[in-house]
Amino acid sequence: MANLAPSFVSLPSESCRGSLLGTTRISAIKLKVRETEQTHLKLGSSSRKKQGLRRNASKETPGLMHGIRKDEYKTAEQTEGYDSFNEMKQRFLTFKEKKYLENLELYHRLAESQAPEFMVIACADSRVCPSVILGLEPGEAFTVRNVANLVPPFESGPSETNAALEFAVNSLKVKNILVIGHSCCGGIRALMSMENTDGDNSSSFIRSWVIVGKNARLSTKEAASHLSLDQQCRHCEKESVNRSLLNLLTYPWIEEQVMRGNLSLHGGYYNFVDCSFEKWTLDYYKTISRGNKDTIAVTGRSFWS
Repeated sequence: MANLAPSFVSLPSESCRGSLLGTTRISAIKLKVRETEQTHLKLGSSSRKKQGLRRNASKETPGLMHGIRKDEYKTAEQTEGYDSFNEMKQRFLTFKEKKYLENLELYHRLAESQAPEFMVIACADSRVCPSVILGLEPGEAFTVRNVANLVPPFESGPSETNAALEFAVNSLKVKNILVIGHSCCGGIRALMSMENTDGDNSSSFIRSWVIVGKNARLSTKEAASHLSLDQQCRHCEKESVNRSLLNLLTYPWIEEQVMRGNLSLHGGYYNFVDCSFEKWTLDYYKTISRGNKDTIAVTGRSFWS
């Protein structure tokens, strides 16, 4: 901004100095006002230009915007969480070198189709990965994991679990369905901690899902009400597996295959505290001969420890 102080070549006489000085001050004030207005105009023009640039940027091609997002993602890679993915990358490369490349024929065959012998229904809990626990290799088991490893009855309507059941039994023709429960299950504890299971008006997705196991909760309360909550949960963790096996029989295509001897239903329980596994098989004919849908007969019970 220009210097607003006036400059004089010669001093006027004393009589007119006051008048001239007043005039000069008025001129200086007008000059300041004019320059201030010009500054505001420049700022307004600059602001409009920036807004125009923003509008133009929003109209750029998707490729350019995608490039911006990629740059942002690259910046995010420098965060603390990126180290975990770097380790995951190394594990993948080790798998590729030690498993994939050394068994190319198997993986090429799996690329064409799959014919697993097992369907496994396990909990989503990070501590109970069935492939790790049971040494299942790619192509051996069609696996579904959900909270508390529950199988809803047929009449409950569509869900991810029964959609997987339909595909595994009718399309893949699996020979065995194995439902695996486990120790310290948070989903079962949530079920056992409910004050009641009548009329679910809750907005909780967890409650709406684990209430599928309400019959297991009811039978546990009847049989183990004198025990602590921890002990009741342990009882219910196994009881819910049996209830899921009974629920499997409510699916017409599953019961038909079981009745024909083409499909077997199994229960399992993994205790990761002491690393033991319990396995049993539903005895279909003894179960239906009892005439009670709430009672299951099992056979072939074994303990692996």
